[in-house]
Amino acid sequence: MQAEDVLKKYAAGERTFAGVNLNEANLSGADLSGADLSGANLSVANLSGANLSGTNLSKAKLNVAKLSGANLTNANLHEAILNVANLTLADLTGATLSQASLVRAELTRADLSSANLSNANLSGADLKDAKLRNADLSSANLSRADLKWTVFTGANLAEANLHGSDLSSADCSGADLSSTELRQSNLSRTNLRGVNLSGANLRWADLSGADLSGADLSGAKLSGANLTGANLSNTNLIGTTLVHVDLTRANLIGADWVGADLSGATLTGAKLYDVPRFGVKTDGMICEWVDLSPIGDQSSIYRFSGEETTFFHAAPPTVRLIIDEVFNQDAHYALAVTYRQVAQHYNLIANPPHIQVGRRRTTLTFELHRDDQLFLMCCFALLPFKDALEVQSRTIALLKLLLSVEIEERFAVLEWFQPFKTTLTQTLTQVSDFKLSEGSLKALGKIPFFQAPTKTTLVNSTNQSLPLYSHPLFGKRMIAIDPAGGTIAPHSTAAPILPSLTGLVNFIQGFHGR
Repeated sequence: MQAEDVLKKYAAGERTFAGVNLNEANLSGADLSGADLSGANLSVANLSGANLSGTNLSKAKLNVAKLSGANLTNANLHEAILNVANLTLADLTGATLSQASLVRAELTRADLSSANLSNANLSGADLKDAKLRNADLSSANLSRADLKWTVFTGANLAEANLHGSDLSSADCSGADLSSTELRQSNLSRTNLRGVNLSGANLRWADLSGADLSGADLSGAKLSGANLTGANLSNTNLIGTTLVHVDLTRANLIGADWVGADLSGATLTGAKLYDVPRFGVKTDGMICEWVDLSPIGDQSSIYRFSGEETTFFHAAPPTVRLIIDEVFNQDAHYALAVTYRQVAQHYNLIANPPHIQVGRRRTTLTFELHRDDQLFLMCCFALLPFKDALEVQSRTIALLKLLLSVEIEERFAVLEWFQPFKTTLTQTLTQVSDFKLSEGSLKALGKIPFFQAPTKTTLVNSTNQSLPLYSHPLFGKRMIAIDPAGGTIAPHSTAAPILPSLTGLVNFIQGFHGR
């Protein structure tokens, strides 16, 4: 059947042309929308500018076909063969291309938004500047594909093969790239904000200048990858393999990399504010200096000298609060409710404490990311307890001491001090505002757990302890004998002693291994 015959029959209302042989046919600009061309042979055919919307082309042969500018919206191309086909500027919105073969196909600036390309073979295809918004590319083969400037926003690329592909300057924000093969791929300057890359293989990939802020890279493999200047702020790097990765001047502010392996990694100039300094493997790391300033403006620089043993640590800074009372259900419920309300009211990010319940005492342990959070957290931790006011006043006294002229003269020349002083000033303001409502105080006052004596200890990231407060009656449960007969509760009027200036200075010098 010739092309003219097909067009005549279509014009007469016929739509079924399954298996038709139109090899090398000229159907440029033709209207075959809604037709059944399943299994048809359209190899080397000219279909440029044709209207094929809703057309059934499943299992059709379209090798080297010209489909530039064609309308293929909602077309069925399941298992179609389009190797080396020209689909430049084609509209494939909503089309079904599952298990289709598009090896080395030309898809520059094509629109494949919401298309189904699951298990399709696009190896070596040219998709420069194409649109694949919300497309399904799960388990698709895009190895060695040219994907420069391509838009993948919201696309599903889970378990896809992008080995050696070029995604430079592509937009993948919000896409699912979990367990994707991206080995040796080019992702330089790529937008990967909020992307799910958990379990992905990014070994030897180029991610220089890429934006990975808020992305999930947990369990991903990035050995040998180039991340120079990349934005990894607030990224999930838990359990990620970063062996021999180049993180020079990368932004890691707020990232969580507990359990990550950074053996042999290069970290010079990286921004590490609010990044845990514990639980990471750093054998053979190369690092001259890191930026610890809150906004990455190099206002707080930490310089490494020789073999660094004090910057990365085995445990986080903690606030340890011991209550001289047993823990029961009423106390548990009241504690959870109070901490939640306080955190919401003061806009604090505070993880729930670890709770260790003993026969006579209860220990609450608050783990933190940074040493300079210790003073704020101790006041937050004590708020539900009767000892809160005493701890708050002692903390304020210590903060004022650290902001004194004597301390300023001693540490002003050190580059970390001014940012540290700013943080202390902010902490002082917050701590001074901490208080519970009268209603909350009245409710907590009815529960013995919150009236019991407490002991508070701060432990910095170099494992140095600072005993902040211990109630005079802590551990003194024995009943005293009244000489006149009977018994009386023990009491003490001895005022707790503030930590010595020397002890306090040693404690803050241990912050971040200073």
